[in-house]
Amino acid sequence: MRFAGKRAVVTGGVSGIGRATVERLAEEGAFVLVGDLDVAGGDALAAGSNGLIAFQRCDVTQEDDIAGLLAAADGVDILFNNAGAGGAREGIGEIASEDWDTTMALLLRSVALGIRHAAPLMRARGGGAIVNTSSVSALGTGFAPTAYSTAKAGVLHLTKLAAADLARDNIRVNAVVPGFITTAIFTRGLGISGEKQAMADAAIARAAADAQPVRRAGRPEDIASAVAYLASDDASFVTGTHILVDGGLTLGTRASWDPASPSLLTALEAFR
Repeated sequence: MRFAGKRAVVTGGVSGIGRATVERLAEEGAFVLVGDLDVAGGDALAAGSNGLIAFQRCDVTQEDDIAGLLAAADGVDILFNNAGAGGAREGIGEIASEDWDTTMALLLRSVALGIRHAAPLMRARGGGAIVNTSSVSALGTGFAPTAYSTAKAGVLHLTKLAAADLARDNIRVNAVVPGFITTAIFTRGLGISGEKQAMADAAIARAAADAQPVRRAGRPEDIASAVAYLASDDASFVTGTHILVDGGLTLGTRASWDPASPSLLTALEAFR
């Protein structure tokens, strides 16, 4: 019960990584206020929680919604800035400026505003822990669209800057960096739903399991465990950094971990 007596706020907490984290924090004793656009899902989540979880509709692209969500928590010890979606899919040569701005508002500006409005509430309680969701797309190319990847890279740098700014207030700020996690973010971004969504999710899971050294798809619970650590007193000496939870996806080229994959070294073996 690491979070007994703690009050947490989670954005994008009705499904996927957010929901797994909400359930993990509540299981370990926290009262969790969930902000999300899915009102029906949020109400159902709260109704089945024996009072450990509450829900409030929140559009994280709207500053008033973020401020209102945090104020409604009646004290904030933990904030998980998690809400997001795939955003604009066009490359830098085709993307419209308004689509770029919308993606940044959802994925980067919302995190900055979450930190901004949580800080005074945490200061009043003697400190707190903030965790932001970034992505492996912040670390390299080919993982996600350009706007999404740029925003997630911004989240990583913002995490460091905020950690420095808020250290004097005993507020720690860290990030979690998921790899391929089986959530609806991929299919939702492509407009896939219904039976096709289930089939697409299964295909994504198979592809993810083959793309990294750990031969299974990532699960929301994998990220929830990392977030729970960063939010807990177990990480009281950890701030301004991130935890990479990607099954080894970013270790290096496939040849570095798959002996069946061609590489320069294996090619040279023929000349020995």
